[in-house]
Amino acid sequence: MLAKVYSTSLFGIDAYPVEIEIDVTRGLPAVIVVGLPDAAVRESKERVRSAILNCGFKHPVKRVTINLAPADTKKEGPGFDLPIALGILAASSQLDPEKIGDYYICGELALDGKVRPVKGILPMAVYAKSNGKKGIIVPYENCREAAVVEGVNVYPVKNLQETLSHINGEKSIEPYKLDLQTVFNDPFLDAVDFSDVHGQGYTKRALEVAAAGGHNVIMIGPPGSGKTMLARRIPTILPPMTIEESLQTTKIHSILGLIGSHKSLVSNRPFRSPHHTISDSGLIGGGTFPRPGEVSLAHNGVLFLDELAEFNRHVLEVLRQPLEDGEVTISRAAGSVKFPARFMLFAATNPCPCGHYNDPRKHCQCTPNQIKKYMSKISGPLMDRIDIHLEVAPVDHRDLSMRKGGERSKSIRDRVVKARSIQHSRFKKSKNFCNAQMTAASIKNHCKLSNESRSALNSAMDKLGLSARAYHRILKVARTIADIESSDNIQTNHLLEAIQYRSLDRSSY
Repeated sequence: MLAKVYSTSLFGIDAYPVEIEIDVTRGLPAVIVVGLPDAAVRESKERVRSAILNCGFKHPVKRVTINLAPADTKKEGPGFDLPIALGILAASSQLDPEKIGDYYICGELALDGKVRPVKGILPMAVYAKSNGKKGIIVPYENCREAAVVEGVNVYPVKNLQETLSHINGEKSIEPYKLDLQTVFNDPFLDAVDFSDVHGQGYTKRALEVAAAGGHNVIMIGPPGSGKTMLARRIPTILPPMTIEESLQTTKIHSILGLIGSHKSLVSNRPFRSPHHTISDSGLIGGGTFPRPGEVSLAHNGVLFLDELAEFNRHVLEVLRQPLEDGEVTISRAAGSVKFPARFMLFAATNPCPCGHYNDPRKHCQCTPNQIKKYMSKISGPLMDRIDIHLEVAPVDHRDLSMRKGGERSKSIRDRVVKARSIQHSRFKKSKNFCNAQMTAASIKNHCKLSNESRSALNSAMDKLGLSARAYHRILKVARTIADIESSDNIQTNHLLEAIQYRSLDRSSY
């Protein structure tokens, strides 16, 4: 007898349908799985057999052929256990084969029949919404994650017996409901705040400008100057995520199994801080079955690279595409996969191997050649994609002893949100989201200068020896500063402030 069950698999961050055909015929007892299964799928026949028998059902002592269609795409993961088990029961007349086709089904089986959670439930729910089934049957631990997709019935199951009872109509399971707006607006108290940072007024102002315009930042300074502390507070001043941004970010985390049973949605901007020993695959994504890397996990949030000069140069070079395009393309023999990767890059590094070059309190023991070699690990093309360069000075001990902290993150965020709203209005007819993404044509349209401002910029370029690549970066940052002050035009003082944020272009590093 033949039975068909429907499930899904993943390609990139999106789900595609998988039709599972189970044929039980006479012959020597055997279970054969075809359709390009990976090791986890091939081993499912043993888990399924034990789960069926331990739940009091009969496993057919016949030839069982399981086909996963389409047969030319690789299937991976234990999520096919539950649909395969149900298909075998349907093909052996222990379950109505007509009713089983009303659902998309996914779940891993324990040997005792318990249904365990799997990765990638959210993309499955998104796909099921537009494909006319009664709903999706998912592990109980995944139900909150699946229920954030409105318009699809989510049936959570805990074990194989409960699933059969629901499909046969013996004991129906109520669809799990979740108020998406309530979950999305759930108040979240930040564990850190900009008021924790004493002193560093110049750097905090620059980070506000970066957050307001979506600009990438590199901070350079001696150890203990507060670079990491400042970077970890960046998400607290970024604009709140929209529901669309949240769903897209959650899909990426879902396929890596980073959404716990107590959580349903990534509603706060992610902050990723990989160690400098990370590989290029770990940073950008990859593998035999391509999976997203840190740049995609930071999508709609912040990627913080501490000790930038300690990273392998080859690893840093793979950042060029996501910084330019906002996505990552991973090519394999079977095809190419694209992962979204639109993030703000915040990098921090010491100025030299010992860390004390230009430190007014400690003597640097590095030679000029050592300093040059150390900083040359950061290539020109990568620096070209970073708008704001900051030299972070050591904190004065008198600032540390002050009881009163600096301005709170909420106050800074209010100004950032106001500036971003101006940019959304400006770019509503284009693909840009913020000033940092402006093209040369956009800069020409939105960064017009008066004769006085143009003269000031040309003079600064000549006197400070700024590089040609700094010209457009300065205009972008100046446009953001003008937005913070609600100015329609870029003024001379906006340009002068923006010029201060190009320290590496005019330094001796």
